[in-house]
Amino acid sequence: MSNINHSKILILGSGPAGYTAAIYTSRAMLEPVLLTGIEPGGQMTITTDVENYPGFSDVIQGPWLMEQMRDQAEKVGTKIILDTIIDVDLSVRPFVLSSDSEKKYSCDALIISTGAQARWLGLKSEDKFKGYGVSACATCDGFFYKDKKVMVVGGGNTAVEEALFLTNFASEVILVHRRNELRAEKILQNKLFNHPKISTIWDSEVKEIIGEDNPPSVNSALLKNVKSNSENKIMVDGIFIAIGHSPSSSIFKDKLEINENGYIITEPDSTLTSVEGVFAAGDVTDEKYRQAVTAAGLGCMAALEAESYLSSKE
Repeated sequence: MSNINHSKILILGSGPAGYTAAIYTSRAMLEPVLLTGIEPGGQMTITTDVENYPGFSDVIQGPWLMEQMRDQAEKVGTKIILDTIIDVDLSVRPFVLSSDSEKKYSCDALIISTGAQARWLGLKSEDKFKGYGVSACATCDGFFYKDKKVMVVGGGNTAVEEALFLTNFASEVILVHRRNELRAEKILQNKLFNHPKISTIWDSEVKEIIGEDNPPSVNSALLKNVKSNSENKIMVDGIFIAIGHSPSSSIFKDKLEINENGYIITEPDSTLTSVEGVFAAGDVTDEKYRQAVTAAGLGCMAALEAESYLSSKE
């Protein structure tokens, strides 16, 4: 295995969970290697204002927070590599992982913190206009819709938060939900319903996104009422999809226990997965909270459990 890069601990993912795991395992003198994945910094790099991360009385920026975590991880000894794993073999010891750069890595303990990605509607017209009027990140793209009319699709916390954020720029925000009530927290619902710029369309789903081809731009959305099957065309300048996230766990299918929604299953009060020596932390395993601070906490747990596991093997 001389052509394989070996480390005691390999960490996949560079969000709050991954960096926290790296900091703790580095301080334990385990010389971890962290592979950043396709999106270094994770979802926090597309989050602008962060008001709820402990320790900061003023609003901070998500990308800045990730830079600080990365710098701290490197300072205590983490080796950070820009690479993405595309295949894993957990049937052998040490574990062997293959990357899209055609490199191979092996490790005695593996911490998976690959996070989650935005979920899309799955429409051809959606793919056509991604980046040209269709977005999954209001904090990234809201600025481009100053004094324009936009639509947000979804009914959970994310959708309501996106709609409220967009009122800082847009002249009008329409929230479209396929049910007749929201799943979002009541305090967020109250803010939404009382905001003069926001209106809601119930029991409806987006059937098609319509726009110009040259240059690509969105000008409307065709909605279908799920109860009456009637259709209605709504003129909008931009559409924000906020229907949740899908965990980045596809490469672990049939290799680890994963639930019906794609989240890696861990033992109760633990980050240990169905394979001894493999731990999972952050949004790839957390279907309920999905917060930066809880991801960091799980990263800490994974590091401590991985350290204990390696000590027991020695």
